[in-house]
Amino acid sequence: MADKPQTGEILGVPYNFERPSMGRMLSSYWQPDKGMLVEKPFGIGYTLNMANWRSWVALVVVGVLLWQERSSGSDTAAAADEDGPVEVVVDDD
Repeated sequence: MADKPQTGEILGVPYNFERPSMGRMLSSYWQPDKGMLVEKPFGIGYTLNMANWRSWVALVVVGVLLWQERSSGSDTAAAADEDGPVEVVVDDD
């Protein structure tokens, strides 16, 4: 039986299952000459290129959205409990 390839693409999505080294891990997340997304050092798909300013903007936006969700999430759960049960009437005409 032939060995399966460790790296390649499936439907345009890259994969890499070779054992990652520390140098390859660091160099894959910091590529100044590439765009916002780069191939993952291990696994399937893409990851953020931390040398690109757009990646930092994306991380800040995600962080703000998570913070906002967690800070307002407890308020909406308490408000839903205060309303009590809701009666739904369906008219079959």
